[in-house]
Amino acid sequence: MKPPYPYADAPRLPEGDRVDVSKLVSGRSYELEVGPGRGGFLLERAAAVPDAALIGLEIRKKWATLVDRRLDKAGYRLRARVFAEDAKLALPRLAPDGVFSRAFLHFPDPWWKKRHEKRLVMGDAFLAEVARLLARGGELFLQSDVEERVAEYEAHVAMSPAFAPAGDAPGSPRIADNPYVARSPRERRAIADGLPIFRLRYTRT
Repeated sequence: MKPPYPYADAPRLPEGDRVDVSKLVSGRSYELEVGPGRGGFLLERAAAVPDAALIGLEIRKKWATLVDRRLDKAGYRLRARVFAEDAKLALPRLAPDGVFSRAFLHFPDPWWKKRHEKRLVMGDAFLAEVARLLARGGELFLQSDVEERVAEYEAHVAMSPAFAPAGDAPGSPRIADNPYVARSPRERRAIADGLPIFRLRYTRT
């Protein structure tokens, strides 16, 4: 008899077209991470910012399950969760509009071939949903160690009137360091290897 899939019970969002974020986690401000992977950033962010309510959307059931369990074990379950969801499908269901104060996208889209384009997170639909869900003045933070990819993101976001650059220099989204007192495992590895990291920050207009 074939053994059951070990992550068949991966945490999922409640059913329905509308999912109220405040029913999932609680805190003074709500933050979203798309693709938390192994969860290092969420765990560090939960520890560093006690009043933040954190939601991660991770398409891989294994990591969604393991990170959600780690958050629970660390005592953060009431204010930090990870759900096994495709962000492209999940974001349109989240409510209400303007609920998040920050959205994070760390080292996304590790696909380069033409046939993989449909898997890319960044795109018009993604930006439209993030714009809908971010409060006015809310922050969108993206980073990668692939300069070409970051240049693509920068050009893409520049076409959206919903976002204003909020980098180190006026009119630029480029920011030298990560100001969020938490780092993803990929970010830490890149720093340890001496690789340059390219970061972008925007505010919701």
